Amino acid sequence: MALRIGFDLDGTLADMEGELIRQAEVLFGQPMARPIDSRAAAADINPAFAGGAPGAAPAEGAADNEPPLLKLKLTKRQQSRLWAHVESIENFWQTLGECEPGIVERLGRLAGERRWEVIFLTKRPEGAGATPQLQTQLWLESRGFHLPSVYVVQGSRGRIAAALGLDVIVDDRPENCLDVAVESKARAILIWRDGAGTLPAAAQRLGIGVVKSVAECLEILIQLDVPREQPGMLNRVKKLLGLKEPAGA
Repeated sequence: MALRIGFDLDGTLADMEGELIRQAEVLFGQPMARPIDSRAAAADINPAFAGGAPGAAPAEGAADNEPPLLKLKLTKRQQSRLWAHVESIENFWQTLGECEPGIVERLGRLAGERRWEVIFLTKRPEGAGATPQLQTQLWLESRGFHLPSVYVVQGSRGRIAAALGLDVIVDDRPENCLDVAVESKARAILIWRDGAGTLPAAAQRLGIGVVKSVAECLEILIQLDVPREQPGMLNRVKKLLGLKEPAGA
């Protein structure tokens, strides 16, 4: 049976924050990037990652379709100005680079070879030019993933994973992985690039696998995608992700 995988885009595959930093510096005329404490950032997004209860409300921040800009030192008014500026740029979502060069092409190649069913999930807001869905499809095509399926989401990633019968969700935002862990049978894999040694302490307890790159994630997905007759391999993968049972069980 084909492995069914949901992939987040911004911060996971597409370098949205890098381009937003560049646009903010153009807009405000000064350096805008700031270092972040990875553990504090996770706790700010969802208190469950600092020992709070799963499902606790996230800290006040951006609108539902505007992800928090963790690497930008902006006031709320500046964030609103930045998003208004971004939404005025023709086909902004097609201008982004990759977080890991060549990773989209590699994902596309593996999906074809291993018969994975991949759907890309994003909350990108509307702006000038084509719809976020079409811009995203064109971006993925240009990076080497042919005929991509893109879903512009509203609401919980966990409920989406449950409704679509996904086996795995790959995301860079702890609160999305928390939703998946709590509200679906899918396995969440958190891409956590910032700050080696400061991984969210609650991730393993909540059944969330944590990796430092999409490349590392793809190696684990390859190992997940093996015949169930090979329990030794599956047990090794479960140990890597801190899982209690194989994906899709």
